[in-house]
Amino acid sequence: MKHHQHNPDFQFVKEPIEFNKYTEKELLQYCLGAVLYMPGTKNIIDKILSKKPPAPSMVMCFEDAIREEDLSAAETNVLEHLERLSDALNTGLISQDDIPSIFLRVRNPEQFRSFAARLAVNQAKILSGFVFPKFTSSNGNEYLSCLESVNKAAGDVLYGMPILESSTIALKETRADELNRIKELLAAYRNRILNIRVGATDFSSIFGVRRGINYSIYDIMTVRDCLSDILNYFNRAGEEYVISAPVWEYFLADKKESLDHLMEENIHRSLLQRSSIVNEAIDGLLREVILDKANGFVGKTIIHPSHLKYVNAMQAVTKEEYEDALQILDTSGGVVKSAKSNKMNEINPHRSWAKKIDQRAKAYGVIENEAAYLKLIFG
Repeated sequence: MKHHQHNPDFQFVKEPIEFNKYTEKELLQYCLGAVLYMPGTKNIIDKILSKKPPAPSMVMCFEDAIREEDLSAAETNVLEHLERLSDALNTGLISQDDIPSIFLRVRNPEQFRSFAARLAVNQAKILSGFVFPKFTSSNGNEYLSCLESVNKAAGDVLYGMPILESSTIALKETRADELNRIKELLAAYRNRILNIRVGATDFSSIFGVRRGINYSIYDIMTVRDCLSDILNYFNRAGEEYVISAPVWEYFLADKKESLDHLMEENIHRSLLQRSSIVNEAIDGLLREVILDKANGFVGKTIIHPSHLKYVNAMQAVTKEEYEDALQILDTSGGVVKSAKSNKMNEINPHRSWAKKIDQRAKAYGVIENEAAYLKLIFG
């Protein structure tokens, strides 16, 4: 897979890399980007076989996206998809790079164990891993020990992505203890954890709130509190996980022909000053992605394919950021003036940031400047 395939003629300063499930974990964890969630009952096999998958990274869901009575049909559908993709891979119809990163969101530990028992070795080789909803210190070991068993049975690489969204994290009186317990639990399986995901919709439900189209999740104070503490525990320099940002719930169509006059806009300044870019839903998504990045999230859960190009484009690195990152990584210590002579690069404090920028540059490419974001999105 490779990001930004909707705009193949875009001229990058540095092209994004191709990746698949066997890309080294240190880079692959940055490559997921906009992860498209869909019901496990959805038929997408023909799109993948035609090398036009709905997204480079996707989750087929056995949990909230389907009714309980549809679980059996969803499991059968997923297994049929994996079998056909395995046949296509073995016959040379597709290559490993043509297969998107496919994850399965299991329903609970019991369903995970039951489904894992049905998963053949050849089917497991198509998968990138599993997503664990409502992950807590109480059920986490069940999820992770089963994941370890699936890896051993398959003799392959299958990652786990816990979703932090439970009431024990949402409620302040239990949050610190719960996050400490989860952190300790994940440490024992560190090599299996590709991303940590967050469920802002579930957090919002606990407090009976929902962000409107003109607000970001960071405007909802109780949810912002949860996200802040998750970042505090799991995004500390030297021991950080890659944490994916929560879903944006609104979608409206865009029309490229009405956007030509915006191509030279400073998208960050326009959005943060609430100048109109596309429409309320897309502007809100872009504004939230800017805040996601500023706070340390990488990528985002999406529930509609139209969000894909916006989220992934905004993960690209500007030339100025990239030059600063390389300067920091290539300098042993001290303080240096940036290449553009507009900021101080303090080597040791900025090194963790620079490493992340370097990985994002590999995954999403380097663009000339902020005006290029809209050009990357719309072509």
